[in-house]
Amino acid sequence: MDIRFVTRRIHAYLDYPVAFGLIGLPFLLGLGASNPLALWLSVATGVAAFVLTVLTDHETGIIRVVPYSLHVAVDFLVGLVFVAAPFLFGFSGLDAWFYWLSGGAVLTVIALSRPLSEAREPVSA
Repeated sequence: MDIRFVTRRIHAYLDYPVAFGLIGLPFLLGLGASNPLALWLSVATGVAAFVLTVLTDHETGIIRVVPYSLHVAVDFLVGLVFVAAPFLFGFSGLDAWFYWLSGGAVLTVIALSRPLSEAREPVSA
C-alpha cells in the first residue's frame, strides 16, 4: 500500500495558504528574538513561494511557466534550508522551533507526494 497521497492538485491548493502563513505567522508569533533574520527569512520565503505558485504549471497557477517538477524541487530545498536555518543562523527558542517544524512539514509533504510520473493531472485552462 502506497502512503503517498499528496497529488499535484492537493499540493497546488496548499501552496497559497502556506505562502501567506510564511508571510504572516512570523509577525503573529513575534519571531526574531534570537536573530532578526528569523522573521525576515520566513517573510521573504513566503513572498517567493507566492510568486512561484502564481508561475507554476498546476491547478492554482495563474501564468503557468514554471514546471511542477521544478516547483517541487524548490520546495524540497526550502524544507532543507528551514531545518538547517537554526543551526546556520543561531536561531533559538521559538525561532528555531518555527523553522524546524515548518521545514519538517514541507519535507513531509514532499515525502508523501506521489511520484512526478504519477502526479500529472490535466490542468484545465
